[in-house]
Order: sequence, then structure tokens, then C-alpha cells
Amino acid sequence: MRNLSLDLETKSSVDITKCGAYKYAESPDFEILLFGVSVDHGPITVYDLACGDAVPDEIIAALSDDHVMKWAYNASFERVCLSVWLRRNYPQYFKSYSIPGDPVRNYLDPSSWKCTLVWAAYNGLPLGLENVGAVLGFEKQKLKEGKDLIRYFCCPCKPTKKNGGRSWNLPRHDPEKWALFKKYNERDVQVEMQIQERLKNYPVPDSVWDEYHLDQEINDRGIMIDQEMVAQALRIDELSKTDLTARMQRKTGLENPNSVVQMKNYLTEKGMEVDSLGKKEVAAMMRTAPDNLKEVLSLRLQLAKSSVRKYRAMQNAVCADGRCHGMFQFYGANRSGRWAGRLIQLQNLPQNHMGDLEQARDLVKAGDYEMLDMLYDSVPGVLSELIRTAFIPRPGYKYIVSDFSAIEARVLSYLAGEKWRVDVFRNGRDIYCESASRMFGVPVEKHGVNGHLRQKGKIAELALGYGGSVGALKAMGALDMGLTEDELQPLVTMWRESNMNIVAYWWAVDNAVKNVVKTRISQRIGPVCFECRSGMLFITLPSGRRLAYVKPQIGENRFGGESVTYMGIDAAKHWSRIESYGPKFVENIVQAVSRDILACAMKTLRFCQIVGHVHDELIIECSPEVSLDAVCEQMGRTPSWLPGIELRADGYECFYYQKS
Repeated sequence: MRNLSLDLETKSSVDITKCGAYKYAESPDFEILLFGVSVDHGPITVYDLACGDAVPDEIIAALSDDHVMKWAYNASFERVCLSVWLRRNYPQYFKSYSIPGDPVRNYLDPSSWKCTLVWAAYNGLPLGLENVGAVLGFEKQKLKEGKDLIRYFCCPCKPTKKNGGRSWNLPRHDPEKWALFKKYNERDVQVEMQIQERLKNYPVPDSVWDEYHLDQEINDRGIMIDQEMVAQALRIDELSKTDLTARMQRKTGLENPNSVVQMKNYLTEKGMEVDSLGKKEVAAMMRTAPDNLKEVLSLRLQLAKSSVRKYRAMQNAVCADGRCHGMFQFYGANRSGRWAGRLIQLQNLPQNHMGDLEQARDLVKAGDYEMLDMLYDSVPGVLSELIRTAFIPRPGYKYIVSDFSAIEARVLSYLAGEKWRVDVFRNGRDIYCESASRMFGVPVEKHGVNGHLRQKGKIAELALGYGGSVGALKAMGALDMGLTEDELQPLVTMWRESNMNIVAYWWAVDNAVKNVVKTRISQRIGPVCFECRSGMLFITLPSGRRLAYVKPQIGENRFGGESVTYMGIDAAKHWSRIESYGPKFVENIVQAVSRDILACAMKTLRFCQIVGHVHDELIIECSPEVSLDAVCEQMGRTPSWLPGIELRADGYECFYYQKS
């Protein structure tokens, strides 16, 4: 036996969409109902565990055998569920992979597991099994009745007189549905095996599988939650909402000041015409509102603060070991291959800028709402800034948080050969000051001579690197910073004139992509290779990893010129034809290379117990003796496949997660 292709149907009273697979599987009422399996690509057998079937011992033993490769679509679900199932029912066959003290001890070693979802995503395909089958045109598709069957057999049902007061639907309650459910389980294994067969000529490199296994290890390890603080934050939030609502009622006389209609009418009566009460619109209105309405709008903003939902997400997802697991989706962004956040979404936490962070945190943990309300202008604002601090290392450990400095700017400068920028990074100077200095032709120093121009350099750097123009500056908040409409186009022009090699790189990539789509002749620009074959556009990165674009064509853009289009997931999450051009492909390349640099650092530091990562940052849970300088030095090492790039990693130590 060398390979198993698996699919499970399971039941649990835990809502997997809110709580994740780890908490779902550790529920006391979790069970495996159906176990569909093919051994070495042979016939599929469905073991009906709910009706008394037993899985053969040799298959059970193979689940923890490092020499048998296990395949599944979204394999992390099967691996986590089978880890719990083995520990409960066949402990003699369970084997973990942890070193003493590492929280991954409850799960099977992921190194002998591979995921066809990852394989599909690596080749630019959608993430859902049903969608992959449709795109690849399989004769045997995932059964569409699956969602209804899962709701019927896998989730608790409401007890009624009609159903005899039962909480679960069992096979005997609808034998026809159960027979179809078994066929559904078998079909999922068939579709998963078809993906393996169809994509065999488009393999995932071993280096990427190694990254996947490391990703699974990080998800298994999880990150600890300060549950006492989370509970108090939620209680304080309720007190704050009650207080703010009462203050709004007294100020406005409205019965329900949370009502958009009532609030719009109130503001209109006071002489302020309102199209929207979105956060940005309310913040903009506050700048010109009379004093009597400023307070109302401020209260409205505080009531609308939604970031405290993160505390609820933590409470939902935290497992019995006090940690949240499964927070990262490998290859969640299939245009670049970057990770995506799940459950609490570590990738989009509010930043903290408070000088007295520890004092505020202590007050929240103590549940002292009155003192918080007295000391701070906005209790919801405090709770928002403290969300990060709810992540804590386990007792006796500390966090080292280390991140790359300006990673995308460094990668873009390196690939485009923009020498002056490479020199800035080599010499440790501030890229925003240097960019502003070149744009405006004067020296610019942070907090020094012409320091006011640094902010213009910063927003230009952040908005314009991938072909952005006036619209990109506005989206980045240029007008909110105080820039005028008249300043925006000159800012775009000055930045492009200061970065002529980057501008040239955009259009060199544009030409390369068009040429390979037209001629099917591969082309190279520096360390990046472009080729088109078998209905796919591939961009091979310096690491050897490839970006894939399905069914590329030459089309016409909205200006009447040539553009490249391909099939992919659009902004509305539909599989459709997407138009792209040079600067957008450059953005994909730069973000993908930056992701590969982070992955390289994760591999270098894999024995340091990484518990989280965000784009360019690693969160490491370690003993107090671990050296911050050593971690930053190792993280900042130049990958062998990108010689000459200037990298720098900086970090800090803390006993709760924060932005230094």
C-alpha cells in the first residue's frame, strides 16, 4: 500500500463555519459516519461506520504510516478528524510528531498527507471541489444534493412532535437519503482522484509541499487566547453599547439611534444632507459638521465599531487547550499563492497606537468599565486597539515578533533594477524620505528638514508601485491626508519620473506576457520566466514556484488596445474571464516573490515554534532564552535563489501580541 485517497462524512454539534475544523472534531458528539477510500488508485469502498461497518486494520494503520501518502480534497479536515477518531477509538495506531512541549501533539504528522485543493489552487483553479470539477469538465461531478444531505445527517435537527423529539437524523430515519449520501461520499473520492489524474502533468514542486506541511504544523500548534480578557472585553462592549445608545437617545431624542433611517432624518432636519452613514462618510462629515452634530456623529462612529466581533470569533474558535487552531489557509490567494486568514482573520486586525497599552489592557482584563470610560474618549476604540493583545504565549514563554522591512518595495526595486532604491535599502535609509527627496528635488529628513514631504513620498510609494494613478492615491487616503485634487496628478508624474526603471519593467512584463500568449515562445526577464503551453500561462518565479493563469487569450481592453485575459476567480468570487496588463502582472509577481521570501524564512525558523504569520511578519512562541537578534538575523538571510537582494528583518519581544 502506497497511496490512500480519502473522503469523510462526519457529524458534530459544533458549527464548523464559526468554530473551525479543530473545535468541530474535538466535540464530544463528533463521529465519522462514512469513510470513503481508494487504495493505490483502486476501487472505492465506502465504510458505513454509522451502520456498524469497520475499517480494516491495515487502512487504519496506514493513517499514521509515514510511508503511505494520504490524499484528500481540503486534506486538513480529514487529517484533523482522523487524528481525533484514532485517539478515541484506536489509540494504538495514533502517532503524533511533536517534540516535548509542542502543542501539535494531538494531531497526525502532516508530512505524509497531500491536498488536491492545494494542487488545484497551485494551477490557478477555484478552491471548491464542485467548481474544480465543473471547470475541468469531469464526466462524474460532485453530487449537487450534498449540501442538503449534510444538513440532514451531519447537523443537529430541531426536536419536534413530527420527528419524535429526536436531535439527530439517523440512517434509519430516511434509508433512501442515506443510500444517496453514501453515493455522495463515493463520488467525492472519485472527483478527488480525477483531479490527481487530470493535473498529473502540472505537478506541485516538493518545495511547495514542504511549505504546505509547515503550514499544517502551524495550524496544529495554534495560538493561545487570553480567555479571561476576551470575556471581559465582550462584557465591556455590551456596557459601552448600552451607554452610547442612551447618550444618543438623550442627545437626539430618537427612539432607536442605531436606525439608519431615523438618523438620516434627524441629520436632515438639522440641515445636514446625508447619502450614507458608512464609517468613511461619517468621519468625513465630522470635519465640517457644527459642534452640536459632531458629538452625535462621534457617538454614531463608536456604536458602529465592528472590530470587537474579533473577540466573539476568538471565543467561538478557542479549543479545549486554550488555543485557536486552523487560522491559516494555504494558497488562499491563488493569484500569488499567499496565505489567507480564517476564523479570527489575523491578517486584518486593527493596529494599536496607544501609548498606555498595558494600562488599558489591565483595565479591560479587570472588567473596569467605569475607569475606561473616564480615562478614554472611546471605549470601543480602546477595545479595538487591544484585540491583538488577546493573543498570548503559553506560561513560561514569550513572543518574538519579527517582520521584513518594506519587503514589496525591496522586491520590486530588485526585479526592476532600480539602482538608487537598492542603494537606499543597502545603506539602511528611509525609502519614503529618499523617494520624496527625488520627487521634489530637495533633502527630506524624517522629523527634520522638509519632513512634511515624507508623507507625500510615503503615499506615493504605497499607491503607485503597480501602475496606480490618481485613483490609487485617493483609495490610499490622499485626500484625507490633506492633499488637494490638483496635487495628485503631479505626484503621479514625479514618482514615475523618479522610478523610470520600474515603469519600464511594467511594460517589459506586459510585452513578455503578450508575446508568449501569441507565439507560445517562452521569454525571460531577469530571474522571471514566462511561458505558455497546454492552455496555461505560467510565470516561473526565482524560487522555482510557478504562477498559473488558465486559458490565456489576447483581447481588447476598454481603451481599444490589446490586453491579456485569462480565466480565474473575479472580485465577485465567480469563475470568469479576467483582464490584466503589465503592472497587474508585476503586482502578482512581486507579491508572490515576497510570499516566497517569507516561506523561506519560515522554513529556516521552523524549529522555533511559529504560531502565526501576517504577509511579512512571523509570530514565534519561544522560551525566554531565545535571542531576538538571532531570530531577526536568520529571518533576514538572503535566499539562495535571489542573490543580491537587500533584505532586513526587525523585531521585538512581548508577552502579548502587539504592533511595536
